[in-house]
Amino acid sequence: MEMETRKCLNCGKGLQGRVDKKFCDDYCRNNYNNHRNGTTNNLIRNINYALKKNRNILASLLPEQEDTAKTTREKLLHQGFQFRYNTHTYTNKKGNVYGYCYDYGYLELDHDWYLIVRNREA
Repeated sequence: MEMETRKCLNCGKGLQGRVDKKFCDDYCRNNYNNHRNGTTNNLIRNINYALKKNRNILASLLPEQEDTAKTTREKLLHQGFQFRYNTHTYTNKKGNVYGYCYDYGYLELDHDWYLIVRNREA
């Protein structure tokens, strides 16, 4: 009867020990999993970074004691705001759609102006 040789999923070395062993050591296990999950984790990390940056930009434009403020699209873009990233949207009774980055939102007004709002309930 021929014995099947098991190999490390990362480096290909022969394995000895437990029948269900997949890696020769912790280094190979970590390296394999980091490589496998790297692309997905980078995508999530980049999106979370963009969302946090958008929130911080909105927060910086809205004074702490105020509930609303106005700014221009140009000013938002200059600070690095990315309109394609938001956590959710809210449509009010008038049909206006607010984009939100966590607890700060924005509404597009006329002539490239934006209304910035804070959701104090969050």
